[in-house]
Amino acid sequence: MTETRPQHTGLEGRIADIIAAPLEAQGYELVRVQVMGTESPTVQIMADRADGAVFTLDDCTAISHLLSAVLDVEDPISSAWTLEVSSAGIDRPLTRTKDFVAYAGFEAKIELNFPGPGGRKRFTGVLVGADADTVQMKIDGGEVISLKRPDIKKAKLILTDALIAFTTRPGPIQ
Repeated sequence: MTETRPQHTGLEGRIADIIAAPLEAQGYELVRVQVMGTESPTVQIMADRADGAVFTLDDCTAISHLLSAVLDVEDPISSAWTLEVSSAGIDRPLTRTKDFVAYAGFEAKIELNFPGPGGRKRFTGVLVGADADTVQMKIDGGEVISLKRPDIKKAKLILTDALIAFTTRPGPIQ
């Protein structure tokens, strides 16, 4: 079974732990928490609908109201902060095993925390698959490499015509 929650650490991890269950109870899945800035930080929450339907402005509004109340009670940030809620978008960040699996066959960029295969930290290629421990990617010349999930700093899809066609087709994205 693949995990449905992204892995976060530090303040982002505490916020993710606070908000994941209330989001899931309302039919959403957490894609990413990102805290930007220090003096008056912005807490950016990216989410998907659990049913795979299109994420709308109404979804952003509902999540914003829900999480504002939850975060006000839990108060993970002592200073003033701003909440920003959005969909993951077409050229979405890849944070969960299910994201890497669902978008196998599409182009992505992956940046590692430490040098990986060939001493490189940045890779662009086609996603092949993933499990809880690794992501497989086909890079230049057709070589398939495995990248350790804990070493991935960030990963995101590259906007292509094929990706647009896939994400705008009728029916849920699974």
